[in-house]
Amino acid sequence: MSIVTIVVVTLPWGRLPERKYMQHRRAWALTAATVVLLGTAGIALFARFSNDDPKPAAAPSASSSPARVLVPGKPGESASVTDADHVQPPDASPYNKADVTYAQMMIAHHAQALQMADLVPDRAADQGVKNIASRITAAQGPEIAILRTWLKDRGQPESDPAHDHATMPGMQSAAALTDLGAARGADFDRRFVTMMTEHHRGALQMVDVLFKSGSEERLAKMAKETAIEQDIEIRRMADLGVS
Repeated sequence: MSIVTIVVVTLPWGRLPERKYMQHRRAWALTAATVVLLGTAGIALFARFSNDDPKPAAAPSASSSPARVLVPGKPGESASVTDADHVQPPDASPYNKADVTYAQMMIAHHAQALQMADLVPDRAADQGVKNIASRITAAQGPEIAILRTWLKDRGQPESDPAHDHATMPGMQSAAALTDLGAARGADFDRRFVTMMTEHHRGALQMVDVLFKSGSEERLAKMAKETAIEQDIEIRRMADLGVS
């Protein structure tokens, strides 16, 4: 970019006497020289600033290697290890009492399902029942861990003494669990399928309550996955034909 300044001066030479003419001529010459000098200096100064290269950006400093963290997998999937800078921060959407209650009660609900599934290897006769039990263990164990972490991250207790877990939908009585543990073979398969189907349907009811009353987006997404898993298992148990 350049700047050109043109100064036009009109002098009344023809109207002045010779003495005045010479005085004025010297004055205007000095003025013109000053204008030229200042203009030249200004142009040079402008050119210097316009052509200066910007200071180079500071080179980024080398950072230390990111920490390795354990990331829980989705229901039914194994956990994985990755760099801390590849992990998305926990969802910060608001939660309410219904969210907390669901997480606390589903931990206890899943725990009973795992208790029933643990009886299967030594008692079941049907391979389909054994497969269902393995699926339940693989899915609900990690889900309990995720729910515990969800509560801990929000400063909430894992359980609430005010909750009566025995009254949760689908929960089996202590007497029924005792009878299940005493059964073997086809009798065990029949009891297991009947009890676990009721248990899963109860979990679906709890998920439905969360959808209506909860507000935390991440928990709702997990609950939806839980509902899908358990609905599939209900259908598979029905197809076994042992009830």
